[in-house]
Parts: sequence; C-alpha cells; structure tokens
Amino acid sequence: MSDLVLPLKREYFEQIKAGEKWFEYRLSNEYWCKRLHRGGPYDRIILTLGYPRKDDTERRIVRPWRGYTIKTIVHPHFGPEPVQVFAIDVRPE
Repeated sequence: MSDLVLPLKREYFEQIKAGEKWFEYRLSNEYWCKRLHRGGPYDRIILTLGYPRKDDTERRIVRPWRGYTIKTIVHPHFGPEPVQVFAIDVRPE
C-alpha cells in the first residue's frame, strides 16, 4: 500500500478536519510532478498536523486517494500572482 503523506499547517489541517476545505494545493513544479506522477498511484492520503509521531492519531487524517486536478489559482501562500497548482482531492468519504 502506497501512501501520500502531506504535513500541513494548523489552519489548513483544521479546515480539512471540519470539512470546510476539500482540496490541498501544491505548486506545479518539478518536485510535485515527480512525487504525484512517479510516486503514485497512491492508495490513500495521510494529512498530518506538522510532523506527529506515528501513534498520534489526533494529528492525522486518513482519506482515500482520489487524485488531483491542475488549476490556476491566486492564494496568499503562493504570492499575489496566479499560479498553476495540483489541487489534491481531500474530501471525506
């Protein structure tokens, strides 16, 4: 079983946990292209609050892998200009 593990900042982790955020964005660059294209296919995605211990279930969200789409967005995390991102589907089951 292959997992994609994504460490998140508290703000985004809490939004996903509450069901308010359905996509996690990663910049479309060589690193993420390799990780998503060559690292997959994944069975599930593990979203973590920072870098918790393996037994810390309160700081982990496990979801099935549903893939991603490529989008162009403007987001403060990436700066004021539009950027192309991988929108990774993190919706609950």
